[in-house]
Amino acid sequence: MAQSIEPNIADLANGWLKSYKLDYKLEQESLNSQIDKALKEYESKGGGKGGNRPDAKLLLKDKNTNYFPVLIEYKGVKGKLEKLNSNGQVENKTAKNEPNFKNIKDFAVNGAVHYANALLHHTNYTDIIAIGMTGYKDAKGDIQHEIGVYFVSKDNLGVGQRVGDFSDFSFLADKNFDSFIEDVKNLHLTQEELDTLKAQKEKEIDASLVKLNNDIYQNEKGLGENDRVYLVAASIIATIGIPNKVPVLDKTDLKSQTFVGGRDGDIVIGRITAFLNEKGIPQEKKELIIRTLSNTLLTENINKVQNGESQLKRVFTKIVDDLGIYYKIGLTTDFTGKLFNEMYGWLGFSQDKLNDVVLTPSYIGTLLVKLARVNKDSYVWDFATGSAGLLVAAMNEMLNDAKESIPSPDELTQKQIKIKAEQLLGLELLSSVYMLAILNMILMGDGSSNILNKDSLADFDGNYGFGKTDSKFPADAFVLNPPYSADGNGMVFVQKALDMMNKGYAAIIIQNSAGSGKAKEYCKKILEKHTLYASIKMPVDIFIGKASVQTNIYVFKVNEKHHKDEMVKFIDFSNDGYTRTNRKKASNNLKDTDRAKQRYEELVNLVRFGKSKLSIFTDKEYYEGNIDPTNGADWNQSSPIDTKPTLEDFKKTVSDYLTWEVSNILKSKGAEGK
Repeated sequence: MAQSIEPNIADLANGWLKSYKLDYKLEQESLNSQIDKALKEYESKGGGKGGNRPDAKLLLKDKNTNYFPVLIEYKGVKGKLEKLNSNGQVENKTAKNEPNFKNIKDFAVNGAVHYANALLHHTNYTDIIAIGMTGYKDAKGDIQHEIGVYFVSKDNLGVGQRVGDFSDFSFLADKNFDSFIEDVKNLHLTQEELDTLKAQKEKEIDASLVKLNNDIYQNEKGLGENDRVYLVAASIIATIGIPNKVPVLDKTDLKSQTFVGGRDGDIVIGRITAFLNEKGIPQEKKELIIRTLSNTLLTENINKVQNGESQLKRVFTKIVDDLGIYYKIGLTTDFTGKLFNEMYGWLGFSQDKLNDVVLTPSYIGTLLVKLARVNKDSYVWDFATGSAGLLVAAMNEMLNDAKESIPSPDELTQKQIKIKAEQLLGLELLSSVYMLAILNMILMGDGSSNILNKDSLADFDGNYGFGKTDSKFPADAFVLNPPYSADGNGMVFVQKALDMMNKGYAAIIIQNSAGSGKAKEYCKKILEKHTLYASIKMPVDIFIGKASVQTNIYVFKVNEKHHKDEMVKFIDFSNDGYTRTNRKKASNNLKDTDRAKQRYEELVNLVRFGKSKLSIFTDKEYYEGNIDPTNGADWNQSSPIDTKPTLEDFKKTVSDYLTWEVSNILKSKGAEGK
């Protein structure tokens, strides 16, 4: 291997920084306490704790007084600038979504991006500049160098984006820095790139949740399933923070004291209270959240100090270390739903009960939202909201539509606030699941105002739960994955919700036996007031590993009685383009193997516009037919098979016969010749 000239590279680069009169710090020097602590807490380049020491670091400020940490890593060997994957991303993860410590240690850019992720995980900085530089001596003995500059931020999920080509560090000089930051801010990931990154991060989340839950389950005694849920919710809320108002709760803030008011539980509850106050959460809801979390966080056992540390601090530390990066980078995934699904795997419920709480995959949630025609002006509700995954999907669809259609920044801001505060309503009876729904909506943008801890069948009158409590929620879109153990496989929820709506559309995913007789009476009553618009047979393995049931999606047009001549769109979506596995060690259990994204898009268009949108699918998968509104058990139809032979069938039969006859003649002739 070539001799490293890293000291020469460092001397050259640091000389530039000195010439620009920049206040840079070398690896052993302190930049500020927050950054120092983050680098110390994060996994080192070798996989241990601490030892993250960038060769140089700066904290620069642009004209808008925004601060940007700059982290620089030097190498001194040709070809050791950066290691990228097949997608052109800095390859800091293995195929199993584990840290690739070899790349992080051996390549300058990879090391710098690793340091930047430490800051995303453990500080309030969301925009970081990561720089790698390496070089070698040519045949003449002259130093040749190359530089890689990457922007690592919350917006690109910590993966980083290459900024441009640079021959020195003059872009960091005061006179050039504002122009450089403008270029950085103009970097945008395409929606396809962002979707790919989100999918990667979701895989990482799954692995981290399994690790965390296994750790707590095996090593933390005396914590029931609800306690684990509440501890995670409390830890996350306490570490979100609000800039310049409520500081992020750090592990070091928990001192494991024993006096009332100074216990770790008291400190966590205090920070959560401050957060909820600043967020303007309604008083009744705030009191309910605090009371529920306090039942776990203020118990004697969890605050008992052993070996200088409480169980609460120990669990809090595990949660922040394992999960912090994912909710800080603002993933729009059903984060807490994934968490709850993982935790539910430890519980001893029957298979039916497990089916009741299975998380709707995020891509199915998005499909339901699109089928219910959700847009920026929709009012969406869910009568069995679970961890609020469907409402998160609805909120994202509404916010995206607002962003695309409202040109005024001020008007857009007001619309975003209204969507989150007034245009979503969810009902959840189980208190532990309710807390996860609250957490999920807070993480996704604080659209938690009307998540209600109520029985949607017995206690809900259709009014807002908070804010405009004397006003009806004007629902015009309904999405649902009901508990299948409820009456009619859950159709009881559908009937109640639709009957409380005046207009709009609904999309539900439910066991298909509900449409073939199991919920016959409910189906008939629904059709007395509403139209079955489409019936979609879904892949049998959507909930693989959690439940094994055949499901259908039913789409309804609200408040329009189903006429017997109404044409219902029956679609066989058994092949949705995805291949699913249930292998625990698989790096990806959901693979797009046959144009899945295009298939989902075509499905939405077929339901909305009809047969003219057939492209990937054929008449065998798409069929328009009638149902009998007085039957209630004929909702799962498929395209009729035409058994009448065609001319082509006749020609093929004759051809096959003649081929067979000729073959026999030739064989007999051959036998005679012998």
